[in-house]
Amino acid sequence: MVVPTRLPLVRRRCHVCRAERFRPSGKFRVNANHKLVDAWLLVLCTGCGDTVKLTILERKTVRSIRPDLLDRLHDNDAGLTAELLQAPAVQHRNRVALDWDGAWRLDTAGTDHRGREVIDVSVRFGARIPVRPVRLIAEGCGLSHGEVGRLAVAGKLVSAVRLSARLTDDFTFTLKR
Repeated sequence: MVVPTRLPLVRRRCHVCRAERFRPSGKFRVNANHKLVDAWLLVLCTGCGDTVKLTILERKTVRSIRPDLLDRLHDNDAGLTAELLQAPAVQHRNRVALDWDGAWRLDTAGTDHRGREVIDVSVRFGARIPVRPVRLIAEGCGLSHGEVGRLAVAGKLVSAVRLSARLTDDFTFTLKR
């Protein structure tokens, strides 16, 4: 299973120091103007520490927002931070992308595939983490990236998905040594 180890970094250029990564602070700013509510997720520049607001809600009427969502925003819910960062609408609205490098690990649940002739593996994702299957197979089976590529070309590594593309959905593969 592919599981997150921390929140991903946000790719966006800092207007102060020109750094290209921001880390989520886990804090929200909620502002109400009469019956309209705005909400932002605060992210901090990894270079200079400058704060930038990512828009979550913009000019929404209070009655149109679920009460539990408002409570989670006011409580700076860490789970909500993770959910909103991965929401395509939030990424699109704020023109940002996520950087998952170093933010995930492969949990093999103690199974050891080394030394077996044929391995049928089902890979599950604990969150929408974009990872190339070649990297997961190499890490999980103790192989180099080049060796995984050679096995695929030789027909000894078979999968219904394209192994060089980034995936966020579960997939299976068969490895024959």
